Amino acid sequence: MESEKVLAADRVRAVRALARASSVLERASSELSLAHYRVLAAISSGSARASRIADRLAVGKPTISAAVDSLERRGLLERLAVADDQRASTLRLTPEGERLLRRVEAEMTARLDDLCCRVPDSGRLLESLVWLGDAIDARMAERHAAYRDAGR
Repeated sequence: MESEKVLAADRVRAVRALARASSVLERASSELSLAHYRVLAAISSGSARASRIADRLAVGKPTISAAVDSLERRGLLERLAVADDQRASTLRLTPEGERLLRRVEAEMTARLDDLCCRVPDSGRLLESLVWLGDAIDARMAERHAAYRDAGR
C-alpha cells in the first residue's frame, strides 16, 4: 500500500514536471508561442493538411484554423490548393517559417540542455523523452485507427 502511494506521488510529480517543462520551452522564444510552434513543427514533420494537424495535436479544427490563419498572416506558412478537392488545402512552411522554426528549436534545445545538465543521467532523460514522444505517436495512431474502424 505504501509503495502504491509513492508511485502515485511520483506520477503526480512527473505530470507537474511535464507541465512546468512546457512552460520552460514556451518561454524559450518570444517569437513564437508553444501552440504555434507545435503547428509549424507538425507541418515540418510532414502533416500537410489542417485536419491531420488537428488530429496529430489532439486539438479542434477551429483551433488549428485560427493558428494557421495567424501563421499565414505572419508569412510563416502558405496554403496550397489540392487539385482534386476544392475545399482542402495543403500547408507548407515558407522559407521564413523554416528559419524561425530552426531558430526557435535551437532556443528550446538550449533550454533542454540546461535542464539536462541538472539531472544525474541526461542521456537517460533524453532517451525517456524520445520514448514518451513515440508512445504519444503510437497512442494517437491507435485512436485514429479506432475512430476510422468505428466509422465503417
